[in-house]
Parts: sequence; structure tokens; C-alpha cells
Amino acid sequence: MKSNIITISREFGSGGRLVGRKLAERLGYKYYDKNLLDEIAAEKGYSRQMMEEDEKRAKNSFLYSLTNAFGAAGYGPDTLSINEKFFIAQFEYITKLAKNGENCIIVGRCADYVLREFYNNTDIFIYAPYEAKAKRAVEEYGVAENEVEKMIEEVDKARENYYRYHTGRKWGQPSNYHLSINSGFIDIDSIVDMIIEFVERRNYKEGL
Repeated sequence: MKSNIITISREFGSGGRLVGRKLAERLGYKYYDKNLLDEIAAEKGYSRQMMEEDEKRAKNSFLYSLTNAFGAAGYGPDTLSINEKFFIAQFEYITKLAKNGENCIIVGRCADYVLREFYNNTDIFIYAPYEAKAKRAVEEYGVAENEVEKMIEEVDKARENYYRYHTGRKWGQPSNYHLSINSGFIDIDSIVDMIIEFVERRNYKEGL
């Protein structure tokens, strides 16, 4: 497979992370998810906890935008906020992976946007009906039944706001991805098969 980076954006409970891990196993690719934060933190000297808190704050789009506009603790309006510095660090790290030709799966991190000018990546969006997401969140992620609705709403809202703020694009819009898949009607292994076949066919058509 010549398209050597596969990015996966996903709704909470859709199984996107499971798809990413199985793809990495099947293809022998390196897998990046939250561990990407560890590598960036080590390289740039940032705190992973602070980077994770930055993403959580995005569930309120107004406050997140305000924080970025006026800086965070120790940073004034004429400097980049902590949020912006974190995003730039992610941007640079993901770009470096593409330039180095690394075979990898990247889940989240606006990776589809970061790599929009590259040709060696395939961008996937995984979504599902609410019922399917709630069932997986409870049975596979261990979310309490009385909390699952709120968690799905909050996590997806944070991802949507974070993506829109940093990219200016609509999260989940089909035109932003090479392939969108509804995981509510197909099992994880079949989704992995579908993605691999899609990438192979795309490579053949584009002569990659």
C-alpha cells in the first residue's frame, strides 16, 4: 500500500479507535492516538495533561475561542495561547511523519486537515446511529448507562468545536474525507477490510 498514512476521525462510540488499532495490526503500521501526545510532550517539553485539558475545553466553543483569543495563564493577547501552541506542535509532528514517509494510523488530532496538501494519506470518517454508539460505549467502553447520552453529546461537541476552530471546516462533512463509513451496520473487521480495499483501489486509480 503506497498511501502510507491513514487518518481516522470518528464520533464517540462509533468504534473508530478500534478500527484504527486493527488497521495498524493488520498492516504492521505504527498507531498514533493519545500516545501522540506523549511523543509531542517529550519532544516539545509540554505537559500531556495540559494538552488533554485543552481538548476538553473545546466542548464550549465560545469559551474555547475566548481562551485562544486572549491567551492562557502567563500569556497575553499579543502572544499565542497555550491552546494554539499545542495545536502547532501537533501540526508540526504530524507533518514530520508524512514527510518522513512513516507508515502509520493517526486517530483524531485534525490529522486529515494537517495533511490536506499531501498525497500519501487516506482520510476516513467513522460515524453511527445514536443507538449503536450508546450500545458500544456501554458494552465496550464501560460507560455507565445513565451517563452515556451526556458523554456522547459532550465528547462529540468538543471534537466538533475543536475541529472547527482549528480548521475552519465542518467536522464530519463528507467532502473533508476520502471515505465515510457508518459503523452501525457493519462489524469492525469488515470495516478494516473495506478501508484496506479502498486504499488499494485508490492507489491503483491514482497511480500511486
